[in-house]
Amino acid sequence: MARLGTFRSLKQRNARLFFAGMLVSNCGTWMQSTAQGWLVYRLSGQGTSLGLVLACQFLPLLLLGPWAGVLADQVNRRRLTIAAQAGMAAQAILLGILDLTGAVTLGLVYGLTVVLGVLAAIDNPARRSLVTELVDEEDIPNVLSLNTAVMTGSRVFGPALAAVLVGLVGTGWCFIANGLSFVAVLISLILMNPTQLRTMTPRPRGGRPLREALGFIWREPVLRPTFIVLIVVSTFAFNYGVSLLLVSSRNLDGGVTAFGLLLAVTSLGSFAGSLIIASQRRIGMAAMLATLTLLGVFSTLMGVAPTLAVAFVLAIPMGMGGAGYIASTNGIILPRVPANMRGRVLALQATAFLGSTPIGGPITGWIGDHVGAGWSIAYGGLIALGCVGVVALSLQVRNRSAAAVPAVPVESVH
Repeated sequence: MARLGTFRSLKQRNARLFFAGMLVSNCGTWMQSTAQGWLVYRLSGQGTSLGLVLACQFLPLLLLGPWAGVLADQVNRRRLTIAAQAGMAAQAILLGILDLTGAVTLGLVYGLTVVLGVLAAIDNPARRSLVTELVDEEDIPNVLSLNTAVMTGSRVFGPALAAVLVGLVGTGWCFIANGLSFVAVLISLILMNPTQLRTMTPRPRGGRPLREALGFIWREPVLRPTFIVLIVVSTFAFNYGVSLLLVSSRNLDGGVTAFGLLLAVTSLGSFAGSLIIASQRRIGMAAMLATLTLLGVFSTLMGVAPTLAVAFVLAIPMGMGGAGYIASTNGIILPRVPANMRGRVLALQATAFLGSTPIGGPITGWIGDHVGAGWSIAYGGLIALGCVGVVALSLQVRNRSAAAVPAVPVESVH
C-alpha cells in the first residue's frame, strides 16, 4: 500500500535537491515566458504574433519529442537533463544580451525560441523520467503530482516578478535572470547521489521503439481515451500565454502588470490543484473528469469577466482545474507504463500537451484578433466541457456493457 502524505516523496534526499533546484529555475523560466510575451506584443502589437512565437517554441517538441523520449530510454537521464538545462541557460542569456543592446528583432526572437524548443524537447522526457527515479514505485503518482506543484507554484512568482521587473529594468534583464536561475537546478543535479536513484535498465537500441510505445498506449483501455482527451484539451484550452494576455490588455484595460498578476493568481490555483491530487492515494478517471469540468467552466467564465478583480477570482478555480487535470493524467498514465518505456510515453504525453501548441497557439491568437479577446479563452473552456461529456457518456456505455456481460472482467477506472 502506498504511504500516505502529500509530501511523502520529499523524504528522499535526491527528491528534495531536485525540487529545490527546479523551483528556482522554473521561477526564472516563467519570468522569461511572461517577459517574452510582452516583448513580442511590443514589437508586433498582434495576438497572432504571440501565437507564432508559441508555435516556434513548441513545434520542435511536436516534431522531435517522441524521438527525444527514445533517447531518454537509452541513455543516463540525469546527464542528459544536465546538458539540456545548460543549453537553455545559454539561450536565455543570449536573448537577454540582444534585448539589452537593442539588437533584438521579431525574427531573432522567433529563431532563438526555436532553439529553446529543441532543447526543451530533449529536456522534457529526460527530466520527467528522472523524476520517477527519485522514489520507490509506489510513490510515483505522488512525486509526479509534486513535480506539477513545483512547476505551477513557480508560476506564481515568475510572472509576478516579470510584471515588476519589466516596468523597472525592461525585458532584457528578465532573460538574464532566467539564465542565471538555471545554476540552481544544475547544482542540484550534480549534488544528487546516483546510487540512490531507481535507475532503470536502458532499453536496447534498435527495433521500433516509437511504434512499440504507441501500440502500448492504444491497446490499454484507460490510456487510449486519456491521451485522446489530452490532445484535444491541450490544443485549445491551455494557451494562456496568448489568451490571458489578450484578455488582460484588451478586455480589462491592463498592461504587462495585469497580465503577470493574472498569470500569478492562476498559478496559485494551479498549485492548490496539484497538491490536492498529490494527497490522493489513488487517481482515476473520476478525478480527471472533475478537474477538467472545473477548468472548462471557469475558462468559459473568464472570457466574460467584466473587471480585473472578477478575473482574479475566476483564475483560482480555473488554475485548480487545469493543474489538477494534468496531475491526474500523470497519475493515471505512469503507473500503467513499464519503467523502460516511461521516457517514450512521457515524451508522447508532452507532445500531446505542449506539442499541440503550434496548432492551438495561432488559432487562439487568430480568434482573439478576429472574434474577440474573451473568446480566445472561452472557446477552449467549451471544448473542455465537450470532452467531459463525451468521456462520461463512453464510460456509461462501457459500464452498461460490463453489467450485461458480467463474466468479462473490466478494469476499474476509479
